[in-house]
Amino acid sequence: MARIRLFVEHPLGEAQQVPLSREQAHYLFGVMRLSVGNEVALFNGTDGEWLADVAEAGKRGGTLACREQSQPQWMPPDLTLYFAPIKKARTDFIVEKAVEMGVRRIVPVQTDFTNSERVRQDRLQAHAVEAAEQCGAVYVPEVAALAKLGQVLRDWPDDAQLMFCDEALAGQEQKADFGAQPKDVPWGILIGPEGGFSDAERARLHGMAQSVPVRLGPRILRADTAAVAALTIWQTTYGDW
Repeated sequence: MARIRLFVEHPLGEAQQVPLSREQAHYLFGVMRLSVGNEVALFNGTDGEWLADVAEAGKRGGTLACREQSQPQWMPPDLTLYFAPIKKARTDFIVEKAVEMGVRRIVPVQTDFTNSERVRQDRLQAHAVEAAEQCGAVYVPEVAALAKLGQVLRDWPDDAQLMFCDEALAGQEQKADFGAQPKDVPWGILIGPEGGFSDAERARLHGMAQSVPVRLGPRILRADTAAVAALTIWQTTYGDW
């Protein structure tokens, strides 16, 4: 793997010329001190990873020339992480770890007890790009705009399963056999806010046919810790680990 990886919104293929934006040129040539002839790994989410050489280098732009494919395109499991936004740094952590651990979509949701009602979708998407560049992924999950949990549940597909991480089950016996649920279907993981789910939300989630309530151990976890724990459980049971 090349030391420097870059996500680009440009087709990739043998001998393909890839123009750089001013920001990308600054990063490669101003920050990382690359020059003509140096190698960079490129990916765009559809064409796999390609090794490219710096063909032109400038302060405001540049060009990379694709040489050979180093990874084929592969997709993470059809898994969406739904989480209630929390403090800025911890929300960033959740997005970063979700990318590293292999999700296809990330959806912030507003619950009854969500503390943060404003989400910078563009900033979180940029975090997802950076995480994919650093972890060797060839796909960047889409970070959706903030959605109301009630609407998400109303629109829930009949053929999709939902791993409902219910903090009220901490210390109790697991009620559902998580490993016996359908595998080859879309899945979602739902993490609640710092204040937990409301009684109305919990009742609605327990009443959904597609919802699988899951306990994340004997202790109540912080929201960012819960996201990592839930993703670990799902990936080791149904994912690509």
